[in-house]
This record gives sequence, structure tokens and C-alpha cells, in this order.
Amino acid sequence: VQLVESGGGSVQAGGSLRLSCAFSGYTYSGHCMGWFRQDPGKQRERVAAVHTLSDNTYYADSVKGRFTISTDYTKNTAYLKMNDLKPDDTAMYVCATTPGPYCLEPDRYNVWGQGTQVTV
Repeated sequence: VQLVESGGGSVQAGGSLRLSCAFSGYTYSGHCMGWFRQDPGKQRERVAAVHTLSDNTYYADSVKGRFTISTDYTKNTAYLKMNDLKPDDTAMYVCATTPGPYCLEPDRYNVWGQGTQVTV
């Protein structure tokens, strides 16, 4: 299984970005795709997650109403659309996946991408 993120960059406060996470080598049923972020000196934060069978989504309070996680199974890609970006959103954004229903348990994620930097 491999995850490759793209779409990061620099944006002014109030702007938008869409991150992509292309995955390969994974069969689809019943796993979680999650986006995490980490800034030096801060703890890693689970930003959003989606379960691929139920399509249930989960968001950190800090991004609710601004970020949207989605998946396109035809393209084997997960997305994170980020609107109304704030300086506090500056971080390295990493996508990850875990089999089973453990979307809310960061320690269960067992495959991680390299990350894409977002600077606001």
C-alpha cells in the first residue's frame, strides 16, 4: 500500500486549498482514510477521517465547517478541501489509512504518506 499526497502550498488567510491523497495497492472495503497535520513543536492532530464503507466522516473541532474530506473510488484518491484557511492551519498534512473501523484512533493507522506542506 502506498499513499502519495499533493496539493499543498502557500495561501493567504481566508483562501482555499484542496489536498489529494492517491493510494495504491489497497482493496477498498472497510477501512478509514484520514488526514493528519503536524507543525514543529505541536502535537500531531487528526484533522478529518472517512470510513470507506459507511462514508461516515469525522472532523476535528478546529476545522469543522471549513474542511471537507471525500474520496473518489474511481481515481483511488482521497481529498481534503480546506476553506477559510487560518494561520493556525499551517502544518505538514499527511494522509494515512487503517483497516477496520478505527477512524478515531490515530495509533491504528498503519500506512502513512510523506506529507504535503500547507502554509497560511
